[in-house]
Amino acid sequence: MYLPPLSVIVLFAVFVLIAIRQIGRFRLKIWQIVLAGAIIVLLTGQVSLQVAASYVDPTVIAYLIGIFIVGEAITSSGYIQHLSYLLFRKAHSVDLFVILVLFSMGFGSMFLLNDTMAIIGTPVVLLFASREKISPKLMLLTLAFAITIGSVASPIGNPQNLLIASNGIAGKSPFVAFFSYLLLPTVINLFIAYLVLRTFYKKEFHSKPLIHANVEIKDRQLALASKISLVLLAVSILASILVIELGIPVSFNLAYIAVISALPIVLFSKRRFSIIKNIDWTTIVFFVALFVLVGSVWQCGFFQALLGKLNVNIESIPTILIASVIGSQLVSNVPMVIIYLKLIAYTHISARAAMALAAGSTIAGNLFILGAASNVIIIQNAEKRHNQTLSFFDFAKVGVVVTVLNVMVYWAFLTL
Repeated sequence: MYLPPLSVIVLFAVFVLIAIRQIGRFRLKIWQIVLAGAIIVLLTGQVSLQVAASYVDPTVIAYLIGIFIVGEAITSSGYIQHLSYLLFRKAHSVDLFVILVLFSMGFGSMFLLNDTMAIIGTPVVLLFASREKISPKLMLLTLAFAITIGSVASPIGNPQNLLIASNGIAGKSPFVAFFSYLLLPTVINLFIAYLVLRTFYKKEFHSKPLIHANVEIKDRQLALASKISLVLLAVSILASILVIELGIPVSFNLAYIAVISALPIVLFSKRRFSIIKNIDWTTIVFFVALFVLVGSVWQCGFFQALLGKLNVNIESIPTILIASVIGSQLVSNVPMVIIYLKLIAYTHISARAAMALAAGSTIAGNLFILGAASNVIIIQNAEKRHNQTLSFFDFAKVGVVVTVLNVMVYWAFLTL
């Protein structure tokens, strides 16, 4: 009887545990499950500590810490709640509110990255859900789908798109490539997400008018530092766009953007230590553990051998879309793209195929929770700070429909 390598078995067990999230009376957190998986592959010698450390991407970790600091500051100061009131105050129905969340968070994720919008958006949507008596599950799903779909259309919408753009396979002008191939189908998919949510949560879309109340800023000094951080974030992103488009030989690193954005808070806020202490360190642990676990799976060569036996054309658009959606459920989308880029390292795929990899690996986040790191950030933030959550099945029953429809739209546009 053939048994796959232990690393693959552990990865599968992690996936199952994330689905059920409970052993007896113990309710498990996602980060705890992934950390346990990483510890097992280390203790059993599936990967050495030195090699495991090499798999951890310091750029992603530094980026998350920097952005988490900004997110914690704008949330604890009350600034984000005030901004959300200004944005949504004219949404007097649940229909309009859900549409505004989908498109504002979706387009925001094109330039502020989906993980950033996950951090910023979670307290916003849960605040409105509580105040307006809207299902928190509906609002968490709306946020998750919005930032996943929206981030498809930009080379800096998410880390995996950045990996694709930085490898040069999207062409010399990645912004032109992403927008020309993916912007229109992304807008269509945001509307599709609205229609699916309205179908599954029909009772929540009542005709009772919503009444929005302004939220006063709690800490004006911290809010000012937060404003400066957001301006720096926008300027840094704009600078990175210009660097890429003008072909300036300057290293483009996500970590620089996040660290620069966090500096006003770290340097000038009196609450710097409490902010750093209160950021979501469990998500940082999740990412480190995920890199180790996925690195162990890559090292064993299981998926490389499997693709070889299947004898499929890994450069065709249908194969890329299907493989990236399925692969992202097993190892999450960023590691999946890393693996796929390794597999095609010695080939020259077309810009259209590169867009299929970006679309498939990103939209995979709408299928199951583990398909995107932003989903994990949303759920862990909701559980830790707001006592709300989405189960694997809450997410999947809507996500499967959204993902199938989304993939069909991208498939149609990319094969025209």
